[in-house]
Amino acid sequence: MSEILKVDKVTKYYGTGSVVTKALDGISFTVNHGEFTAIMGASGSGKSTLLNVISTIDKVSAGDIYVEERNLASMKENQLSGFRRDKLGFIFQEYNLLDTLTVGENIALPLNLKRATLAKTNNMVSKVAKVLGVEDQLNKFPYELSGGQRQRVACARAIITNPAIILADEPTGALDSKNSKILMSTFEMMNRELGSTILMVTHDAVVGSYASRVLFLKDGKIWSEVNRGDRNRQAMYREILSVMAGLGGDVDVH
Repeated sequence: MSEILKVDKVTKYYGTGSVVTKALDGISFTVNHGEFTAIMGASGSGKSTLLNVISTIDKVSAGDIYVEERNLASMKENQLSGFRRDKLGFIFQEYNLLDTLTVGENIALPLNLKRATLAKTNNMVSKVAKVLGVEDQLNKFPYELSGGQRQRVACARAIITNPAIILADEPTGALDSKNSKILMSTFEMMNRELGSTILMVTHDAVVGSYASRVLFLKDGKIWSEVNRGDRNRQAMYREILSVMAGLGGDVDVH
C-alpha cells in the first residue's frame, strides 16, 4: 500500500518563558492508503494536538508532516488553504453543518469552493448521499435531522472531494450509543467499500475497536500500538481495554 501520511519526529510546545508545555514529543508514524487508524490516550496525552497539526489548524514546533509526500511545514498559508480544501476531509464532534443550507447544499459545499461544474456537483452529491443513506434528506435542513443523520451528512461532505485522508475528531462525542454504532458502521463502510483513509481521535474503547489499528499516546509520545489483523471487533475491544488499563487515565467503555 502507498504511504498517505508520514509524521516525522514531530514536537509541539505551548507557552513561553518558564511556562512551557511539550504537548508532542518527537512523534513518528505513517498511515498507508486505505488504513483506518485511531489515536487514543488519556486527557492531556496529546491526541487532539496531534490531529490539529496534521490538519494544519496548528503548526509544529519541530519535525515534519507529509501528506502524499508534500511537506506541510514548508507550505505558505495560501497553499495550506488550498491543500485543506483539496486533500483533507474533516468530521467533527459538533457536525459543523450550516443550518441556513439544505443537506444537499452542505454536502456540495467543498465542490462549490473548488468551483466544480453544476452537473459534476449534482452527480457527486447524489452518489455520496446514496452511499451514506441520506438521499431522502437532501432537501431538508440540518436542524430537521437526528444527530446520527447529521453526522452521516458530515461524512458525505467529507468524502465528496475524494480527499487523501479523512480526519475525525471525537466524531461520536455528541451521539448516544445507538447512533454511535451506526456512525462507526458508516466509517467501516467508507473505509472498506470506498477505500477512504481515516485517522480518528477518540477516547471511547468501543469506537476505537472499529479501527484496524490503534496508536496509544502518553505524555506526547506513542506509548503502544494495537493492530486488529484477523481478529474480530470484540477481541480488538478487549485488547484496547487491556492497553488502556496499563496506560492509566480515563477511558470510556460504554
